[in-house]
Amino acid sequence: MQRRLVLGCGSAARAAIDRIAEWPGELTVVSQRGEVVEEMADSGADTDRRAPDEASALPDGDVDVVFAASDNVETNATAAEQAREQYPHACIVVYLPGDTDAETRERIDRIADRLVDVEQVLVDRVSELTVSPGAERLHRLFDELRGIDGRLAVVMHDNPDPDAIASALALARIAGVVETPADACYFGEISHQENQALVNLLELDVVELADGVIDDYGGVALVDHSRPGVNDGLPPDTEVDIVVDHHPPRGPVDADFVDLRHDIGATSTLLADYLRRIGLDPGQSLATALLFGIRVDTDDFAREVSVADFEAAAWLLPRVDLSVLDRVESPSMTAEVLETLSRAICDRDVRGEVLLSNVGTIRDRDALAQAADHLLNMEGIHIAVVYGFRDGTVYVSGRARGTDVDLGETLRDALDAIGSAGGHADMAGAQISLGILSEADDNSEEAVESVVTDVISGRIFETLEDATTLIDVDDTQTGWASEFPFEEW
Repeated sequence: MQRRLVLGCGSAARAAIDRIAEWPGELTVVSQRGEVVEEMADSGADTDRRAPDEASALPDGDVDVVFAASDNVETNATAAEQAREQYPHACIVVYLPGDTDAETRERIDRIADRLVDVEQVLVDRVSELTVSPGAERLHRLFDELRGIDGRLAVVMHDNPDPDAIASALALARIAGVVETPADACYFGEISHQENQALVNLLELDVVELADGVIDDYGGVALVDHSRPGVNDGLPPDTEVDIVVDHHPPRGPVDADFVDLRHDIGATSTLLADYLRRIGLDPGQSLATALLFGIRVDTDDFAREVSVADFEAAAWLLPRVDLSVLDRVESPSMTAEVLETLSRAICDRDVRGEVLLSNVGTIRDRDALAQAADHLLNMEGIHIAVVYGFRDGTVYVSGRARGTDVDLGETLRDALDAIGSAGGHADMAGAQISLGILSEADDNSEEAVESVVTDVISGRIFETLEDATTLIDVDDTQTGWASEFPFEEW
């Protein structure tokens, strides 16, 4: 258990000390300020009302961290010197007020492990808010938000995942800073058990849109996708004001403000960065949702993760309700998911290390993704694609692991000509209208299912064969094509 010692409690450092008092471990506070000693004692800290630069004020035993936090720099310098002598292995942090002279700064620098320099913090903060690339982006975003005439609809993609839900809520919160009312909106349903648990347990305020309702809004923003009418219920010609996304777009993105960063693992990371830069506390529920969004989209920081994702997670973590996060991550599996998984196993078509399965009519489209997740754990399987249909649409969900093939690009190449597809290298999906297939002479479910299998599986297997042939030609060192025995088909 970490033992921390605070020497002095200046007004500028008081907020930091209050936060330190909430951390697990032992805390001792030495200060001459009576009200501080009383309040710290009430919070459970050990206290001593003495001058922080008195050597006799230092407690016996080992100390892991020392924070010299008086408003007087000479007091901090003396306290740090005495602490270093008594606790040679401790990490010593010293607060430097704005009037610190060069000689005293050098004296403290020889002793301390870390300096909290108020002048440098102020300079860095001003720079971050005015001249950094992120600051310029925020200025343009706020300018766009102020120009919205009426209420803003922040639209997620259909069947929104945690990243889309959290991002929409965060952008709506940011819009409130400039007094632009906003709703986090979606079409269709939130069906995945984890996503339902996220919304219900955190009591997140999201709005389900119906056809035509978007006309009641004064502006439209898209999060976690970038084109209206592609995986959302908006008309394709909808005028979009704001786009924030981390997926590479398949076509041109038309909006007044666009933040597309393909090297980031989650859209939630971008929104967390906005919140951090403007100093807006997301609150426990939104922080929990954002962290969950980052974890899901990066597969717990194992897929397409960037430094920014780790930094966002570190900033969010102290604000998160971990007990709720545990409950969100461990929902029970519904009967629909079990049924879909059973059908996917029974009707699987395995060729080499690729598994495709048509599960027929579905009630819960999100069950496809969960089935694909489980099938990817089968021995020898590196790509699993599960698809089914409902309400005149075929839904496709794929997962990949340990392969050089980009699954998102594969599904785009295979299915974009007859529908819409996209995603990541190892997690992708598609939607295709049944169209004329549902008007076939023999319109039985078996006949439609057979046609769907021929079209979807045929296109995906053919595209994968082409992709692996190219890999074999262009990069003989990968060995992927030789391990994928298409000659057995």
